[in-house]
Amino acid sequence: MADASELKTILDGAVAAGHAPGMAAAVAGPEGLVSAAAGVRGADNPAAMSEDTVFWIASLTKALTSAAAMQLVEQGRVSLDEPVSRWLPRLAAPKVLEGFDADGKPLTRPARTPITLRHLLTHTSGLAYDFFSADLVRYLQATGESLMGAEDPDIPLLFEPGAGWQYGISTDWTGKLVEAVSGESLDAYMQAHLFEPLGMADTTFSPGEALAGRRASVHQRLPDGGVVPIPFGMPSPPYFAMGGGGLYATAGDYLKFLRAILGGGALEGARILKAETVAEMARNQIGDLGVGALKTSNPMLSNDFEPMAGQPKGWGLGFLINHGPGPAGRGAGALAWAGLANCYYWIDPAAGRTGVVMSQVLPFADPKVLETFEAVERAAYA
Repeated sequence: MADASELKTILDGAVAAGHAPGMAAAVAGPEGLVSAAAGVRGADNPAAMSEDTVFWIASLTKALTSAAAMQLVEQGRVSLDEPVSRWLPRLAAPKVLEGFDADGKPLTRPARTPITLRHLLTHTSGLAYDFFSADLVRYLQATGESLMGAEDPDIPLLFEPGAGWQYGISTDWTGKLVEAVSGESLDAYMQAHLFEPLGMADTTFSPGEALAGRRASVHQRLPDGGVVPIPFGMPSPPYFAMGGGGLYATAGDYLKFLRAILGGGALEGARILKAETVAEMARNQIGDLGVGALKTSNPMLSNDFEPMAGQPKGWGLGFLINHGPGPAGRGAGALAWAGLANCYYWIDPAAGRTGVVMSQVLPFADPKVLETFEAVERAAYA
């Protein structure tokens, strides 16, 4: 595995090439831990990017929310396959979007299958993100609904629960489920049952003054390849999409969680999940449905994205799973996912290696940042 200076060289080169104003990375393997940072915290912030810089990790939140839900499954407080309407009345009578009439009015019908926690954790509920669904964009425009409002959005499913795979707000509802079952807010639950046991002192939904002073700026990629800082901050308290994308963290903090998953649910004497639970989370749960390419309906937020393009992929209880070996080193059965502002991680149980790369650049699936992520992964297996 590359040492810290080699990792720093990769990040320095990426910053010099304009991949991002600054980046941080952390990797772990049988040889130990390596981390590095390069560049500055923002095009509007000349402070040096450091290993304690705080990033909005967006959908890297999803794996933590999934782990929180699986803790409650372990305790027998909720089942993977019971209707979540017991806890979430808003999901008691979901509707399926079937199309639009000649006037553009949405055509919906009642869903025949109840939504379960397994559906939510595997993104087979039919719930979507508007920036990855042109049909949902059209629906929201016709109804005036919003995924970013203060209230839980009343949006339709794109298909019958269990009948397809579609990345979306399923994990946000999982966060609501954790709150309903535990009787705690999601931030309080995670603090007590994930962050404190793992020593994740810099991970939070609402950065206080100390953490806010270490935050990296979010940027927009320009047509000429440059970047410009943009105003950004999660509302406080966070809006609906909290369990799916509301957390802030450092690369080193997030690596602690990744190492716990790599370690079968335990890290340095702290156990957050049983080994058999982690094994089940890492097992493909969607059969032959497969995970396909995500087509953007909002190019300002995301490019088209197909993780490990051309390779068959599944989804576990919170993670993408590649069925064959990856091009940069990871083996078959590795776990991975990403966050909207171009944060990426992988966990390779067979090789005992894991890593995370963090930047703050929109739109998602930025080719330059993905190039850096691949270089970091290759270094982890060198």
